[in-house]
Amino acid sequence: MPRPHSPTPGAASKRLLPLLVVLLVSALLVSGFALPLAAQQAAELPDSPSAQTAAQATSITGVVTDEDGAAVAGASIALMHPDRPAMAAQKTVSGADGGFALNDVAPGAFQVSITAVGFSVQSLSGTIAQGQQDALGTIRLRASVNIGVNVSSNTEQMAEIEVRHEEKQRVLGIIPNYYIVYDGSTAPLDTKQKYRLAWRTAIDPTSFLGAGVIAGIEQGANTFPAYGQGAAGYAKRFGAAYADGFSANLLSNAVFPALFKQDPRYFYKGTGSVRSRAAYAIANSVVCKGDNGRWQLCYSGILGSLAAGGISNLYYPAADRNGVGLTLENTALGIAGGAASNLFEEFLLKKFTTHSHGQTHP
Repeated sequence: MPRPHSPTPGAASKRLLPLLVVLLVSALLVSGFALPLAAQQAAELPDSPSAQTAAQATSITGVVTDEDGAAVAGASIALMHPDRPAMAAQKTVSGADGGFALNDVAPGAFQVSITAVGFSVQSLSGTIAQGQQDALGTIRLRASVNIGVNVSSNTEQMAEIEVRHEEKQRVLGIIPNYYIVYDGSTAPLDTKQKYRLAWRTAIDPTSFLGAGVIAGIEQGANTFPAYGQGAAGYAKRFGAAYADGFSANLLSNAVFPALFKQDPRYFYKGTGSVRSRAAYAIANSVVCKGDNGRWQLCYSGILGSLAAGGISNLYYPAADRNGVGLTLENTALGIAGGAASNLFEEFLLKKFTTHSHGQTHP
């Protein structure tokens, strides 16, 4: 049987050449489809951490202005994370247009503080998520010095206007009625104004007239007989009566009100039932408004009456001094007198008081 014919090298090459061409074309076709598919698959895959951070920059922006809307350049902006106190503050400054940007902010709770010379510190807080761009908008700073001066100045001016009006208030146009406020929204008195009203009351002719009437009644009843009779006895009684009023007025309306920051005036109610107004008037003999506008125990009035009662032991006849007893008696009389005076103010004196104004609930 004959052997099979062995192909020559040339013939083998001719057979392999078409096969190689087919394989090459197939490879090119496969690569043509594979590259776009790989790109598409790569686009559909989630970003890597580094790529995600780059694509989702977290930032906070804003514009700093004054109250008139003018840009505040050079303001210092500091960002802190209150829940991560160990983390260093991130800082920047506002530009010429007042704008600023804090980039690469760590997500979570944050607090931004803006400071500038001549302005009060402004603080803003919030929470920012990864990749969020938080625009704080326009941040208006308040002037730190001028605002305080204006508020203080306006308060003093309002109080001064009220005091000048009160200094014109007189019952029947004769008896001073300085310590009554018909407008409950008035500004508190400063120390100087408290002493001024007390001094004007002390030197008013009616104060001397009142002491003279009391001395005459005591002379006729021979009260404090150790004073004697005649001009000398009357002078002693007059001096004691005037000293009582002077010390009580100065201590209760100036010294202690200035010390405890309380208002010595009576704030007219004028509305409500008779019963509620009477209760209010009587209560005001032991409570008063503080300079902060809040009602509180009237330390100034109580201690004023107590101190005035103690001082009276210095000039009353020795036979009529009974130490603590007289002091407490005079204190009680002072408080009772204050309650009676408030009742007159609430129900009667307004209609007879010249230059009275307003009628608002305190």
